[in-house]
Amino acid sequence: MTNLTDLSHRRSVGRTAIRRAAEAVATAIIRAAGWTAIVVLAAIALFLAWNSLRALDEVGIASILTGTSWYPTSDPGKFGAAPLVLGSLLVTVVALVVCVPVGLAAAVFLSEFAPRRFNEVSKAVIEFMAAVPSVVYGLVGVALVVPSVKSAFGLDSGLTALSGGIVLGIMALPTVVSISEDALHAVPSSLRHASLALGNTRWQTTYKVTIPAASSGIFAAVMLGVGRAIGETMAVLMLTGNAAVMPKTVLESVRTMTGTIAAEMGEVVQGGLHYSVLFVVGLILFVVTFAINLAADVVLERQRKRWGA
Repeated sequence: MTNLTDLSHRRSVGRTAIRRAAEAVATAIIRAAGWTAIVVLAAIALFLAWNSLRALDEVGIASILTGTSWYPTSDPGKFGAAPLVLGSLLVTVVALVVCVPVGLAAAVFLSEFAPRRFNEVSKAVIEFMAAVPSVVYGLVGVALVVPSVKSAFGLDSGLTALSGGIVLGIMALPTVVSISEDALHAVPSSLRHASLALGNTRWQTTYKVTIPAASSGIFAAVMLGVGRAIGETMAVLMLTGNAAVMPKTVLESVRTMTGTIAAEMGEVVQGGLHYSVLFVVGLILFVVTFAINLAADVVLERQRKRWGA
């Protein structure tokens, strides 16, 4: 009997040691993956900064950001990136106007009112939308959105910031819907039950309790949608007209930062001034998207701590 007890004890100790070793290995792998991501991100930032040094020295960041003329092939070259920044801003604003109301409404419906079967099918469709290549969205935009915008506003060309923004808004919808729905699901059921017990209807509970409680997550969803829109390349290259001028309305052709890099990088002399200025544009875009995603992560973390998730 004693031998059996000792054997059982040794087996228990052995299993515990194996579990601890497995946990240590898993922890080490996760830590290494985290540090790898940080190192890669830092390396990208350093790479962009290193290749931007010539432009920062010869042109200056202030001249690049405030200049309104983008004629990189003239003599001397003019590298005012303000039209590119404004073009990206206009397209992103239109995308937000499209995706935020629709995305939030869809997330509220799926989270609070949709039948379970419909919810499952809708999630599959949303995931599929996120997986569709951007060039496909661009082709659909060229075939449907551009002619519609041209006809609706009587324009000479439908290749405008409005066309690009509408398509980008549709592309950002899966991000806004998915994260907003997760934020709504994270709201404790006790809050809903308490609201219903006080006599509120489901709709009153949704807009008085659930949505305000999930506001941090919804904000994060919007910020990530902004990052998705401002970082898009192919769709805007195909739909915005690529005119590097200072636009006054969304019904004019614009050129975005991403579109400029994609269109011109293959034609510049490596190591030249134009090449370096494009890296400055890329660095500006990197800083903006990093700040947007960082803000979204901070807000999401605040919500997790608030609800103890």
